[in-house]
Amino acid sequence: MSGSPAPLRLASAPGRWILVMTILASGMAMIDATIVNVALPAIGATFEAPFATLQWVVTGYALTLAAFILLGGVLGDRYGRRRVFVLGTVWFALASLACGLAPSDVWLVVARALQGIGAALLTPGSLAMLQTAFVPDDRPRAIGAWAGYGGVATVIGPFVGGWLIDVASWRWVFLINLPIAAIVLAIAARHAPEDHGARDPGRLDGVGAALGVIALAAVTWALTSSGEGGLTGPTLAVAAIGVAAGIAFVVHERRTADPMLPLGIFRSRSFSTVNAVTFVVYGAMGVVFLLLVLQLQVVTGWGPVAAGIASLPTTLLMMALSSRSGELAARIGPRVQMSLGPLVMALGVLLLLPVGARADYVTDVLPGVTVFGLGLTAMVASLTATALSTAPDELAGLASGINNAVARTGGLLAVAAIPPLAGLTGQVVEEPAAFADGYRVAMLACAVIIAAGGVLAGLLLPSGTDLGRP
Repeated sequence: MSGSPAPLRLASAPGRWILVMTILASGMAMIDATIVNVALPAIGATFEAPFATLQWVVTGYALTLAAFILLGGVLGDRYGRRRVFVLGTVWFALASLACGLAPSDVWLVVARALQGIGAALLTPGSLAMLQTAFVPDDRPRAIGAWAGYGGVATVIGPFVGGWLIDVASWRWVFLINLPIAAIVLAIAARHAPEDHGARDPGRLDGVGAALGVIALAAVTWALTSSGEGGLTGPTLAVAAIGVAAGIAFVVHERRTADPMLPLGIFRSRSFSTVNAVTFVVYGAMGVVFLLLVLQLQVVTGWGPVAAGIASLPTTLLMMALSSRSGELAARIGPRVQMSLGPLVMALGVLLLLPVGARADYVTDVLPGVTVFGLGLTAMVASLTATALSTAPDELAGLASGINNAVARTGGLLAVAAIPPLAGLTGQVVEEPAAFADGYRVAMLACAVIIAAGGVLAGLLLPSGTDLGRP
């Protein structure tokens, strides 16, 4: 990397500004993965949209975020992380404006897809800047803070969304991004570390990017469509196209001289394991956050603010403990936290199963979200730091892009597959009894999947801090 500035200390003023900037930017992208959940009933009422369309309001964003986030990391490594980060922030803000002004459900789904592209450009750069901007001793704390407050953004989204819906409109769920993006751009103009990318960036792997997008889009559409109409001929054909594109992607990446995804990075067993755990746990977690806020509104009858604020204990735990969790993982290695964290999260999901029509917050909701938050806090900082530390610094953007792509892909496919398989289809948001049945089935499945992620980490991660690099 040419033109890279000297590493900073986290306690320095420039270091603190960089941390604030990256947390705000990536948090803005993360919050839009969950803030819309609490707005779905209001959006459905505005456009008289079926549940499948509401799914696409969620998965349209997740689809392009997952499909392009790896490309965003590669672009940052090649052409400069600050440049791509700023471009992504501007893109995200404009797409958010389009979402807020949407005159129809189709417009909203398309705008959400464009919003996901902006998030895919800014997110890898924010994390890669932390890995390269700070001295090695400060990186675990910086990444722990980034992961913790980013996780806070994910779980605080429903609360913020509920408040905005109550005091204004669901449209402000998207318009709120505009002032945040303005603050990020102002900080970036003065404090973002300048870099000029790789000396010889090579050719951009457009074929690989296209194949990845086709594979994800086709598989996601097939999963969503099968939940509504069953395994019809067109659905199976689209699924086959997605699988074929995925295979073609792997073959192409093996053979091309300048791959978007150099497969050699997966030679590190720790890197591969961390990403496998990310796929499993983050996938199920996306479904948990989606269904909990809907269950509390559709079945329990709570308003948007009450449903959104239900997850506040998780937010507080992430804020208080994530940085310390990152420091602990740096001392003892990630295996313990990445094994126990998902198991504790799974227990929290099980505690949320009884939430129903007569749910009481203190006895039925609070224990589950608190236990879930403890597990998430234990896992997320160690997972993120490990995903970066097992790749060379010059591939920090790629490693960040891979881990984020895996997380988003897991959430994308889980949200597309689990709700319809659990019976959440059609106009189910207008049928509390049917929604409650589907909620219980889906949440039980999520608990099993999250626990499997913890078992996987325990079996495959080494016990020390020497995780190895590709």
